Amino acid sequence: MNIIDRLKRKKIQVTEIPKWGPYLRKEWENSFANHLTKQEKAGIHLFDKGGSSGHLWHVFSYNTLECLEGEKAEEAFNYEAKKECFVFFQHEDDALLVENALLFHTDDLFDEEDTDMYIVDKHFHWTFAVTHETGLCGPYFTRIKES
Repeated sequence: MNIIDRLKRKKIQVTEIPKWGPYLRKEWENSFANHLTKQEKAGIHLFDKGGSSGHLWHVFSYNTLECLEGEKAEEAFNYEAKKECFVFFQHEDDALLVENALLFHTDDLFDEEDTDMYIVDKHFHWTFAVTHETGLCGPYFTRIKES
């Protein structure tokens, strides 16, 4: 059973959004990596192709953004008062809009661990990032501090 089926079984509304991945990745970068210069982004391999490079979650693994990691990140995500959020992937162009997401928990992600997945609220105030290296790197959770 995939993530869509698991969420729908919990009466969570899921809408597939074709071709939104590039837009959401750019918005994520604008929200969670905007404190980095172009050179700093290159230094943490935010955009590189091939190997272990080119992952948005590098803002966390290179310690450029304060976050929770591992079980603490999962707890923060599980207890977040989620209403509407986007789910998107590092290497896929399709995304999901998840509504009435209060019951959306990390247990719903168990076969998604071999991919890089990002969950973000509709206003990009918080994010939960699951990496293909979970156990070594991540998952991560952070909230943007409002000024």
